[in-house]
Amino acid sequence: MQITVLKAKLHQACVTHAELHYDGSCAIDGHLLDQSGIHEFEQIQIYNISNGERFTTYAIRAENNSGIISANGAAAHKASPGDRVIICSYARLDEADMAGYQPTLVYLDENNHIIRIKYSIPVQAA
Repeated sequence: MQITVLKAKLHQACVTHAELHYDGSCAIDGHLLDQSGIHEFEQIQIYNISNGERFTTYAIRAENNSGIISANGAAAHKASPGDRVIICSYARLDEADMAGYQPTLVYLDENNHIIRIKYSIPVQAA
């Protein structure tokens, strides 16, 4: 059986831009993409801590070390500059592969600098 699991999380990212007249997506500092393992064009879920909105889009790469987190297109209605968000990506794994699995958790400060990166406790197969 396959299950959907958290692959990576950018925790407490701060939205820097909201561009309504853009094709869509979420621009994310390339360094943050690299550190989290989120790929450009990968589907992401965004959970807005500031207003409770939740939405799906895809990641695009912004300039490395720019600190950019930009909600683009329709997503600009759901996140505004200054909002704190959690950005997650998910993966499908065989249940047998869960033993020892660890998602990447990247914690950010208010300027989208990495505070720490950690891995959750491995899930053990039943």
